[in-house]
Order: sequence, then C-alpha cells, then structure tokens
Amino acid sequence: MGISPTTHAESVDFVMLYIVAISVVLLLGITAAMIYFVFKYHRKKGHEPVDIHGNLILEIVWIAIPTLLVLSMFYFGYASFRETRDIPENPLVVKVTAQMWHFGFEYENGKKSDTLYVPLNAGVDLEMRSVDVNHAFYIPAFRIKEDIINGKTNHLYFTPKEIGSYDVACAEYCGLNHSAMYTKVKVVSDTAFTKWYGGSWLPKKN
Repeated sequence: MGISPTTHAESVDFVMLYIVAISVVLLLGITAAMIYFVFKYHRKKGHEPVDIHGNLILEIVWIAIPTLLVLSMFYFGYASFRETRDIPENPLVVKVTAQMWHFGFEYENGKKSDTLYVPLNAGVDLEMRSVDVNHAFYIPAFRIKEDIINGKTNHLYFTPKEIGSYDVACAEYCGLNHSAMYTKVKVVSDTAFTKWYGGSWLPKKN
C-alpha cells in the first residue's frame, strides 16, 4: 500500500473499516444466534410453552456492549473530524473563490491560479468564499469536504503527505453546469512550489 495523501485520509479510512468490521461481526453473530434458536426452539408436538423471566445480567450486557461500541465509533469519528478543525502551525493561506462554475485561488503574494498548488508536508489553510450560490469544496483523495456559503468565510485545513495531482469537485448542487465544476490540487516539493510561487511562502517570524 502507498502512502496516504494526508494523515486525515488514514484516520477516515480507519474509522470506516472499524465500523464495517463491527457491523460484520454483529451481522454474523446475530445470524448465527437466529439459526441456533430456530432449531433449538422450533415447535414440537407435546411441548408445553414455559414463561421465561428476565435475566438482569443479560439485559445489562446487551445494553452495555452496544452502548460502548457506539461510543467508540463516536470517539474515533470525532477525533478524525477535529483534524479538519485544528489550525496547522504557520499555514500556507490560500483564498478560494467559488462561483458558477469555477474555483479560483489567490495566494498571499497576490498570485492567482485556477489550480490549487500546495507544498508537500506544509499546513494549508483555505479561506473559502462564494460570490453567488452555495458550493462545496471536496477533495475525495484527502477525504475532506467543506461547504462554501455565500456571505460567509469558511476554513478548511489539511497537510498533504504525498506528491501528486488530486481531483477537486463541487459537492453541492449549484446549477446547470454543477457536474463540470472540477479543478485539481497539485502537491509539489517545497523547492518546486517556491519556484512556482515566486519566492518564499513561509510566514514572517516576529
């Protein structure tokens, strides 16, 4: 397996596999129990039904176990969600403008592009605005998505971990050509980015 494009992608994939694994185990367990009880308690001639009273220990177990499983899913899911809300140290700030049906990117030195260029292993802070209707900035390979609301500035943070070119799509229906609202995020080496950027992009230290 190759390196994940971001650490966030790794955590999202883990949460997904964790939930699927628990679901499969529960499915097999419940199915096995159903088959067992079908054969054990199928109707027999001369069999008199007997009242079965509650079992406190069993009731506690089948309440406690599902509760713990659900809480563990919530914990891992929330921990993954927090990664997109924690501001990276000394981030590269890029202003993202969304409009029907195009994404535009502006960097702190005034450079503009239709493609999002970011340096490898650098924290990125996207300041996203819409000039018309609502849009959504979605990078499937990074497992991140954030709505872009007209009249509001939303932020999206990530740290790319692998050089490459990744699709960016609008994930909020925004009109006739919504399905064509695509661009790319290109992760390049620090040297290549500095050359493209036209100088050092690192923020000045006080």
